[in-house]
Amino acid sequence: MAQTPARPERGAGRTSSYRALLGRDSLRRFILAGAFAFAAPTAVLVALIWAMATAYPGLPPSQQVEYGALSLALIGLSATIPTLLSAVFSGTLADRVERRRLMLVVSLVSLAATFGLMVDLTVSPSSHVGLPGVAGYYLPLWAIPVFPLWATITTATTIYRPAFNASLPRLVSTAELGTANGLVYASAIAVSVVATLLTPALFPYVGVGLALGVPLLLFLFGALYLVLLDENLSPARTGEPRRFLPEALEGYRYLWRRKALLEITLAALLINFFSAVAFVELGLYVRTWLNLGTGLYVGALLAGASLGSGAGTLLIARFRFERHAGRYLIALTAFQGLAVLGLAFVHTVWLALPDMFLFGVLPGMFMTVFLSTVQATVPNEKLGRVLAADEVGSYALVPIGQYVGGLLTLAGGIQVTYIIAGLGTTTIGVLMLGFRELRRLGFDPQHPPPERAEPTSSLRSVGTEPLATDA
Repeated sequence: MAQTPARPERGAGRTSSYRALLGRDSLRRFILAGAFAFAAPTAVLVALIWAMATAYPGLPPSQQVEYGALSLALIGLSATIPTLLSAVFSGTLADRVERRRLMLVVSLVSLAATFGLMVDLTVSPSSHVGLPGVAGYYLPLWAIPVFPLWATITTATTIYRPAFNASLPRLVSTAELGTANGLVYASAIAVSVVATLLTPALFPYVGVGLALGVPLLLFLFGALYLVLLDENLSPARTGEPRRFLPEALEGYRYLWRRKALLEITLAALLINFFSAVAFVELGLYVRTWLNLGTGLYVGALLAGASLGSGAGTLLIARFRFERHAGRYLIALTAFQGLAVLGLAFVHTVWLALPDMFLFGVLPGMFMTVFLSTVQATVPNEKLGRVLAADEVGSYALVPIGQYVGGLLTLAGGIQVTYIIAGLGTTTIGVLMLGFRELRRLGFDPQHPPPERAEPTSSLRSVGTEPLATDA
């Protein structure tokens, strides 16, 4: 079992603590394993987005948009539905199975699926299969294996994520969670930026299929760092083991009893819906709205958002958000919607890039605030299940959002899609002001409970209970 890390001195600044955290061998290997594992699927997605957006050469531009929009929506649907199903049990696996071993197994599964995509897109058979929908709509034959293989990668990532996030409190103290989460996800984003730029840069030289060698290596290195990590990341279980289903339901019961966390989940349900509406169409946004003819710009926009997210994960720790975490989440949601709305009114990549950077900053901050709060206030032996329960609730509407994005683009064009997504997200931020328990959500990083307590009917006690009061 990992040793309990020493709590940093109260007077220590957060800037100097970054170096101190990275000086721990186990934590450094853990961060690198997560950085490679989280960056790899984004690099795969860049390749798939561009492959689908350019799958209909020779057709009239209107048909290219129609067929491309539907095919991109199918990419999203093929991943999201199995992802939601796997999220139902991923947290229970994270709390029952030794977490390092679980993460290693699913990393190897992702590695195998990425290799399958590489072979498929390299061979790239030229025949096609007709599908219902828009008149004459079809899919290239190479696209058929893409859906199950991409679903496999995203499902494996879904199982990996709660195990990884639940492991961090085993390596750092409660007071270090904000800084450590910033380091973890800034590192993942730094690797992701390189991968999302390098992968499409290789398209003209080696083709989309062989360019998938980039994420293939990322999955491989992520697995190797897990092998080098010799810590037991699972908590000591209390009580007798129960059957799988009752344990899985415990995460949902816990989330239901914590009104503030439930309110975040409900808000995230709609935030992610509107994000799916917009960004499932990113390939067409680049080709038809920005009028750019190379996949490198898709990678550049995603890299810009990733850089912003990395900056956000590091900057938010400076704001001492812990006691007022809920208020930060509300403000960040409203500003995120404005950033999406801005994309609807810029016609040049030189304005779209800084807008995507700003968009990335806000979810990066949101993610760090949310994860740190949950990690600090939920018992670690239940943390995987609670994170997975939140993920199921948060992403339940994503498949519908992805399909709606395709329909909106068909009906009104790319600009209408991004206007609706931006206004919708901003409206959610405003409505979140009415969530009383969410406004009060926070925790005291210097006085965590000895064992993160079960929620009570009151959220107003500080130090002895997980959630902090208003100022």
